[in-house]
Amino acid sequence: MKQLFFTFIFFSVFTLSLFAQDSFKKVIETDRVIPSYNLEVTYDKTVHLIFPSGVSYIDLGSSNIIAGKADGAENVVRVKAAVKGFKEETNFSVITDEGSFYSFIVNYSENPEKLNIEMKDFLRNGKSGAQQENSMPIYLPELGNESPQTVQLVVEQIYKANKKKIKHVESNQFGIVFKLRGIYSHNGLMFFHTGIKNTTDIPFDVDFLVFKIVDKKVVKRMAIQETVIEPVRTYNYLTSITGKKEESTVFAFEKFTIPNKKQLVVELFEKNGGRHQRFIVKNVDLTKACTIKWL
Repeated sequence: MKQLFFTFIFFSVFTLSLFAQDSFKKVIETDRVIPSYNLEVTYDKTVHLIFPSGVSYIDLGSSNIIAGKADGAENVVRVKAAVKGFKEETNFSVITDEGSFYSFIVNYSENPEKLNIEMKDFLRNGKSGAQQENSMPIYLPELGNESPQTVQLVVEQIYKANKKKIKHVESNQFGIVFKLRGIYSHNGLMFFHTGIKNTTDIPFDVDFLVFKIVDKKVVKRMAIQETVIEPVRTYNYLTSITGKKEESTVFAFEKFTIPNKKQLVVELFEKNGGRHQRFIVKNVDLTKACTIKWL
C-alpha cells in the first residue's frame, strides 16, 4: 500500500511537471511568420532573383546549393545546384539593404519552370495597402538604431520635397552648378541633399563623388591629412546629367562632426573630362542641420 502511494505521488508530480512545461511554451503566431517561397534549381542552369534593392546578406541551408550576387549587380542573386540531382529539400535566406527579409525553400528539378524572377512582385500579399509579408524589422550595423525601411523613407521624402535649405554652398564653373541643397538629421544619421545642374549642351558623365574632411591650412611640404566619409545609403546616385538638365541626390551618413581647423570638402569629378567641381561645408553648416519632422 505504501509503495502504491509513492507511485501515485510520483506520477502526479511527473504529470504536473509536464503540464507546467507546456504552460510555459509559447506558440509563434501566424502573423509573425515570414512565408517562404518555393524555388526549383538545377545543376546545368542558373536561376536569377532580381530584388528591389541591393543585397547585403545571403545564408544557405546546405552545401547542395550555391548562391551569390551577380557580378556588377548589387540587387541580383544567382542560384544553382552544387550537387546534381540532390534529394533533400533545403533553403536559403536573403536580406536586402532596405531591410526586407526573403526566405526560400529549394528543391532540385531537371527543368525548373522559373529561371528569372522579380521579387518585387512578392512584397505584398496581393492586396493594395496590405502589410508587407517580409517587412519584419531588420537592423543593419551601419544604420545604428534606425531600420532600413525608415532610412529609405527619409531619403525618398527629402528627394521628393526637393527643398533648398542652403543657398551659400555651391560650385559654379564650366557651365556646371554643383550645390548643397540641405543637411538633415534623424536618429543618429545625417542626410546631405546635393544637386547638379548642367547649363551646357554637353552631357556631364560622373566619374566619382567624394566627401572628405581635410585641414583648412596646409603648410608647404607637409602631407595633406584627409579622412574620407563614406555614405551608408545613397538615393538617386547620378552617373550622367544630360545637357540643360538638373537633378539631385540624397546621401545618408553616420553622424559626424568636423574637428577644429578642418573642413568638409565635397568633390565631383567628370569622367574623361576636366569640369571638376568642389564645394566646402563648415562645422556651422552641420550644426544647422534640419530635424526631420514628417515621419
